[in-house]
Amino acid sequence: MKIVFLDVKTIGEDIDLSYFDELGEVTKYPFSTQEEALERTRDADVIVLNKVEINERSIGNAEHLKLVCVTATGTNNLDKAYLEERGIAWRNVAGYSTESVAQHTFALLFYLLEKMRYYDDYVKSEKYIGDVTFTHFANVFHEIAGMTWGVVGLGNIGRRVADIAKCFGCKVIYYSTSGKNSNPNYERVGWDELLSQSDIVSVHAPLDENTKGLFDKMAFAKMKENAIFINVGRGPIVVEQDLVDALNEGQIAAAGLDVLSVEPMSVQNPLRTIKDSNKLIITPHIAWASVEARTRLMKIISEQIKEFFGL
Repeated sequence: MKIVFLDVKTIGEDIDLSYFDELGEVTKYPFSTQEEALERTRDADVIVLNKVEINERSIGNAEHLKLVCVTATGTNNLDKAYLEERGIAWRNVAGYSTESVAQHTFALLFYLLEKMRYYDDYVKSEKYIGDVTFTHFANVFHEIAGMTWGVVGLGNIGRRVADIAKCFGCKVIYYSTSGKNSNPNYERVGWDELLSQSDIVSVHAPLDENTKGLFDKMAFAKMKENAIFINVGRGPIVVEQDLVDALNEGQIAAAGLDVLSVEPMSVQNPLRTIKDSNKLIITPHIAWASVEARTRLMKIISEQIKEFFGL
């Protein structure tokens, strides 16, 4: 069996993948364009990929291809009709990053809520040396106990965030973007109610017709002025210029983002104009990427290959 990794660098170079060698002949490429993939998949039985678009243009010459494994949950890059037409199976992985993304959600929140950038700068600028008191009160923060946390998308990650928020003493409410999901442990509310009641809003929803551009000018206008907005879902769920305006105009207090509409960040992205880290923090799509989550992900992929071929 020939296994071809088309963009192995997207899962990091620090993860041990040697166990794939036990399954067959393995070839790894750091990245692949569609044109490169067309040649590189020619003799492959299995391809493993993250972002490469899989369609006739990229696998049209892959006469032996039997299985496509996506090292992610989202499968928007697969031409599923084409794969079905050719009888090629595909697999994705869900649930591997729940703990990692939930943890990062709180990292973003606490950085903003407790004004960490301000206090770190205060100490490192040596203003604390010889100060008149042992505590510096110039930039106050509040406890999240008693706050209302609004979760958008109560899937695996959203539920985990809700559970942790509850442990911190938050009142948790949620909005179902599909309108189909219901969870008896938390109060389901309407869209306007979630926006107007929440002190913290975190997004854990997939990108689909219900969520694209969901957080726009009208949404931010309905939120509290002290609200902190966290998006670890998908970038296009947010209209980025509208978020910039909301932050600059004080419609919301701060935002923490791990996802953007175009990744890596585009030079045209309006969020580049906000340099105040007390108001906005952006991380480069790393919430999913703890060592444990990536290790778990690739172990699942190997098991999927074993199961498919009866190994």
